[in-house]
Amino acid sequence: MKTALVIGGGPAGLMAADRLAARGIHVDLMEGNPSVGRKFLMAGKSGLNLTMDLPMEDYLKGFSPYSPVLEPIFESFGPQKVIEWAQSLGQEVFTGSSGRVFPVAMKASPLLRAWMAHLTQAGVQVHTRHRWVAVSGQGYGFDTPQGPITHKADVVVLACGGASWARLGSDGGFTLIMPSLPMTPFKPANMGFTMAWSAHMAKHFGQPVKGVSLQAGEVRSRGEFIISERGLEGGGIYAVSAAMRDGADLVLDLAPDLTEAQVTARLAQTKAKQSLSNRLRKALKLEPVKIALLQEFARPLPPVDQLAPLIKALAIPHTGPRPMDEAISVAGGLSMAALNQGLMIDGMPGVFAAGEMLDWEAPTGGYLISGCLATGRWAGDYAAKWLGAG
Repeated sequence: MKTALVIGGGPAGLMAADRLAARGIHVDLMEGNPSVGRKFLMAGKSGLNLTMDLPMEDYLKGFSPYSPVLEPIFESFGPQKVIEWAQSLGQEVFTGSSGRVFPVAMKASPLLRAWMAHLTQAGVQVHTRHRWVAVSGQGYGFDTPQGPITHKADVVVLACGGASWARLGSDGGFTLIMPSLPMTPFKPANMGFTMAWSAHMAKHFGQPVKGVSLQAGEVRSRGEFIISERGLEGGGIYAVSAAMRDGADLVLDLAPDLTEAQVTARLAQTKAKQSLSNRLRKALKLEPVKIALLQEFARPLPPVDQLAPLIKALAIPHTGPRPMDEAISVAGGLSMAALNQGLMIDGMPGVFAAGEMLDWEAPTGGYLISGCLATGRWAGDYAAKWLGAG
């Protein structure tokens, strides 16, 4: 029987193992943590956004500028296939108003349990607490509770994760084990940003900012975010975080449903004797937290009849992204140029790579998990083909 070694028990590694086992290949899956899917389970705490129910053309925009390389992979396993896969494991899904697809259970654990039961039935051998530490002509070395071991197989799929949330297993350690791999340096992605708040913002820590439009460079997002003691975080920020990280300014539209002229006209209808906060609240329905942001970043405030441009385009300076280990995901990784069409590493026959360890980036909201599932499936299929079992 042909044998396969899969290193990494996240969505990419589990999917690669699934595809290999389905072709009668014996699979040993090595995971350094005490259990598999830890980051997957963490994602499930916010509902497990599996994918986006979008036309392929729109879906691929979430992976720009990596779309040309990833397009055939997603054509093979796109959003509809992800939905069908979840349903095949007994997990019904629903699509929210924004196109985001969630399991009805709104968590990851039932899906992961069903998946692991399926993999066990298929014969996949899962070895937890097996931390990959070396590779040599003798095979792949692991530290285990029983001591060091070396494992060899006919084909290998690396699904080692990126370099964020090290406590969940993604620590970028594979770059030290295989330093010759052509890498694009890791950078944080889908992360918060540090702010130098003045004292008056303290009472707003923990408050959500809703109903705003965010822009950084050419990227726009309509969403919400949280003001914390450390800075800004949340879905709205994550959607524009790549552009912010790469140097673009953050600009907020505090009244996105009104034109600048409408803002000016509404403010003009308020009574001049009222406080500015009351005029903003009554004319524009701005919540206190939005007014606080305006006062934080637009002081000294101009006369009311000149406020509209600031309300519609409030510049928010920040002091940089939060550390990579606090990021949801990363940019950078193993260069896609070092892989062939089947995600096999150039110069390493029979060694494939998948998931977040590859150099691609996507926003939260169903893209990240789908990307890991799709690349894991693709690598598993091509690994099987390489063994003549495709």
